[in-house]
Amino acid sequence: QVQLVESGGGLVQAGGSLRLSCAASGSIFGITVMGWYRQAPGKQRELVATISSGGNTEYGDSVKGRFTISRDNAKNSVFLVYLEMNSLKFEDTAVYYCRVRGGINVWGQGTQVTVSS
Repeated sequence: QVQLVESGGGLVQAGGSLRLSCAASGSIFGITVMGWYRQAPGKQRELVATISSGGNTEYGDSVKGRFTISRDNAKNSVFLVYLEMNSLKFEDTAVYYCRVRGGINVWGQGTQVTVSS
């Protein structure tokens, strides 16, 4: 079983930056892809960014050039994935969810990001 703990959400002004973190623990060695998704009120959940165990990344069109995903598997018992968000816009306001895959499909509880215009 895999447990995910997200942190780093909050309130920021447009143009500002935030960094989200997600720590995966438990049965983590089968994890291949780690990523972030978001869901705004009244909208469907959408891809923000993913990163594979080999370092390949994928970004949603609306965040390309502004967000950067990275991961740290150096710690034996915890895998970490980060989302560096720059030049934030009002439309980036959403609940951001961490997700891990690799024979499993586990979602975090979500962290709120609010961008004031």
